[in-house]
Amino acid sequence: MQEFFKSSPKVVAALCAMVGVFCFSLNDVSIKYLSTGYPLHEITLIRSAVALCFIMTVIVPLNGGISKLRTKLLKIHIIRGICVVCANMFFFMALAALPIADAVAIFFISPLLITILSIIFLNEKVGVWRWSSIIIGLVGVLIISRPGTATFQIASVFPMLAALCYAFLHILTRKIRATESASTMAFYIQLTFLVISIAIGLTLGDGRFNENRDPSLSFIFREWIVPVRSDYLILTMLGLTSALGGLLISQAYRLGEAAFVAPFEYIAMPMAIFWGIMIFSETPGLYTWLGIVLIIFSGLFMVWRETKTQKIPKKIPRYRRPF
Repeated sequence: MQEFFKSSPKVVAALCAMVGVFCFSLNDVSIKYLSTGYPLHEITLIRSAVALCFIMTVIVPLNGGISKLRTKLLKIHIIRGICVVCANMFFFMALAALPIADAVAIFFISPLLITILSIIFLNEKVGVWRWSSIIIGLVGVLIISRPGTATFQIASVFPMLAALCYAFLHILTRKIRATESASTMAFYIQLTFLVISIAIGLTLGDGRFNENRDPSLSFIFREWIVPVRSDYLILTMLGLTSALGGLLISQAYRLGEAAFVAPFEYIAMPMAIFWGIMIFSETPGLYTWLGIVLIIFSGLFMVWRETKTQKIPKKIPRYRRPF
């Protein structure tokens, strides 16, 4: 098996990327499924607790032990954790109200936002081709959300905010990638999740603010309940797939170049469409299909163009959320 890993790193990278994306896709469909019965912060608390146990018992020992969790950049880790928590909250609030394919498609503007923030905060230069790609992707978002029409939902804004938080996350990741390991970053992200979920639960967990009929807001303000026994398996799976998905995506980018690995992450889109049709009876309409095509085209073109201009770090995952 070790000989196979050494002789076929690209094959292993592709497999890791696809399985990692599948894990995240299971996260999305499970969160959407649970969104009608549980508050979001209760779900994320259970998920982060399971994920943290998995990281501490499996991932950390495989990466040098608990001593590797020591860091001199605690403030940056906390800020990164807050970025991930906000990205999660916004994206999962969107899932409560939008078809899963729409939410995932809009979130895929994250590589475009990463490029824009790189210009602002990292002084990177972007040419006309990548600016064109950004514009095409944003047009795709407008086609899916259709602001100003009767079909527009305010929840369409949430995946954009999630993508923005995710973009800030990766700007910070670029600053600490030289000294911090993937397991260290994953640990502090899940720890931040745990702390914030507990704080929100203590503040909102009694449901006293749940007077809104909007499914996204109700997902935040709903009262905590004791999980139904049949949901324990789903809640446990959420934690395991969250931790395992992040580990596999990191491994994929460690073994393969970004230009090779990144396109495999876009299989999240057909997965989202499949889950939407099979579980939630959500069939994408013409406008959704058109927006999806434009967003995926702009994202893949961005990957190709940045690789051509040698702007993409070859070992750092940039496109898929680590949650």
